[in-house]
Amino acid sequence: MTLATLLSLLVRKTIGLRGQLVAQTETHTLNFGDVRSVLFRVARIMLTVEAVTALVLAGRFWLAYDADAGTALWHGVFHAISAFNNAGFALYSDNLMGFASDPWIIVPICLAVITGGLGFPVLIALYKDGFRPKAWSVHLRLTIYGTIGLLILGAVLFGTFEWNRDQTIGQLPTGGKLLAVFAGTVFPRTAGFNTIDYGVASPETLMVTNILMFIGGGSAGTAGGIKVTTFLLLAFAIWNEIRGREHVTIAHRSISSSAQRQAVSVALLGVGAVITGTLLLLIFTDHSLDRVLFEAISAFATVGVSTGITYDLPADAQWVLITLMFAGRIGTITVASALALSNRPRLYQLPEERPIIG
Repeated sequence: MTLATLLSLLVRKTIGLRGQLVAQTETHTLNFGDVRSVLFRVARIMLTVEAVTALVLAGRFWLAYDADAGTALWHGVFHAISAFNNAGFALYSDNLMGFASDPWIIVPICLAVITGGLGFPVLIALYKDGFRPKAWSVHLRLTIYGTIGLLILGAVLFGTFEWNRDQTIGQLPTGGKLLAVFAGTVFPRTAGFNTIDYGVASPETLMVTNILMFIGGGSAGTAGGIKVTTFLLLAFAIWNEIRGREHVTIAHRSISSSAQRQAVSVALLGVGAVITGTLLLLIFTDHSLDRVLFEAISAFATVGVSTGITYDLPADAQWVLITLMFAGRIGTITVASALALSNRPRLYQLPEERPIIG
């Protein structure tokens, strides 16, 4: 929708109300007057990050891997776009496992993945207002701090479970291990690249990866999953309920009940989709639960990593994964938008009754 709106701007030199509504829905802006500038900021941010990443990667492919200039540039551009857009496609049969110890390849790709996964509202706010945490909105705080927290937690757990396992990163030097740990916590955030073979990863690592994949990245970005803000909003709601508070507050701001209901709906629908997909995969295949669950969450969160069973799945199971991919990429956005648009105040209050909980 963003590209279509940009094309309309370039061709017609203007944008109508209908186009502004479409663009506003896609970019999560608040004011009609901001839409045109927001779209150009999105384009500038996207092209800048992809261009810088492509140049670094192309230089590395050219200087260190004996690729000719044309091939190096093509590989740099391809992987830069794939990284920023959280696609995860690589031009090598082992994805990025051959570059697991090369920081000039892994670090730029990881940074592009993180940038694209933050979400355009966050990137635009940072681009416009700079790094001033005290002035950040609740959405900005949840996304930035949540992303940092998940990256740190994921790295600690990934490193704990895989550091000494020779099947994955145990044979790498210390620098290579640290790089693999960094990649192991970034790529599951719906990027889809991999520097280890998840088919031989420990069950604990698969479980941690499942959690990271299901949560995903920021809203209105290139990442999938239920989104960081959804997960943290539910966490704050639980914490406030435990403390006996009537209203959910984050950073001295009260969160509306409609936003809480939307978060619950998106999360539960995501859980339902994963459970349904996992059950169907168990019916159609003979694989174990841990591998099937990994494939289902990877598909729903539009990650694309696999334990190696996808290629040999029967057609019925492949259709399940395709449906999960489509639902995960389109469904959460559609559900959240539909719930927001259908929110109508009720002019009366029904008698209250409290069922037994727990």
